[in-house]
Amino acid sequence: MFIQTEATPNPATVKFLPGQTILEKGTMDFQTLESASEAPLAQRLFTLQGVRGVFFGHDFVSVTKDDDTDWIMLKSMVMAMLMEHLSTGQPIVSESAKQAAGAGDAHEDDDEIVAQIKELLETRVRPAVAMDGGDIVFESFTDGIVFLRMQGACAGCPSSTATLKSGIENMLKHFIPEVEEVRPVEY
Repeated sequence: MFIQTEATPNPATVKFLPGQTILEKGTMDFQTLESASEAPLAQRLFTLQGVRGVFFGHDFVSVTKDDDTDWIMLKSMVMAMLMEHLSTGQPIVSESAKQAAGAGDAHEDDDEIVAQIKELLETRVRPAVAMDGGDIVFESFTDGIVFLRMQGACAGCPSSTATLKSGIENMLKHFIPEVEEVRPVEY
C-alpha cells in the first residue's frame, strides 16, 4: 500500500490518500476522541500526540494537528497508522456511523429554496473543497441567511472566511435571490 499526501490551504491540516475508499458516501468529521466512538480508525489516529482533528472523505483522510506539533514527525506516524489499519482490513467506521455519513443530503421534505441550496452545494462547492481535504455542510436557512458548517481542512482554515463570503455567498445569491448572506456555524 502506498499512501500519498497533499498539502491543504490550511497549514494545520494534511490530506492523506491511501488509494482506497474510506467512505462510500458522505463525510465524517471528528474533533475529539469521544466524538470518534464509532470510528475505529479515527480513534487510533487520536492516540497520536498532536492530532487535533480527523476527517474522512470518499477516498481520503485529513488530519489536523495542534499548533505546537510539527508535521515532520507526525506525518510519518499518521501514514504508518493508516497503513497498518487499512492493510489489515479493520473497520474504518461502524455500520451505524456509515448510515449517518450522508445526513446533509437533500431530503424530500426540504422546501424549494433549501433543495436549491443543497443542490448547488453538492454540485459546485463540495467537490472543490473535497479536493482541499475538507467539506462544507448545509445546516439551515433562516430569514435569508444560509448557515454552513466547515469540516476537515476547511475548519479553521485562514482562507475559509473568503471562501464563504467571496465564493459561496456570491454564487448562492446569484442563483437564489432569497439568499442574503452566508454564515459559518461553529462547533
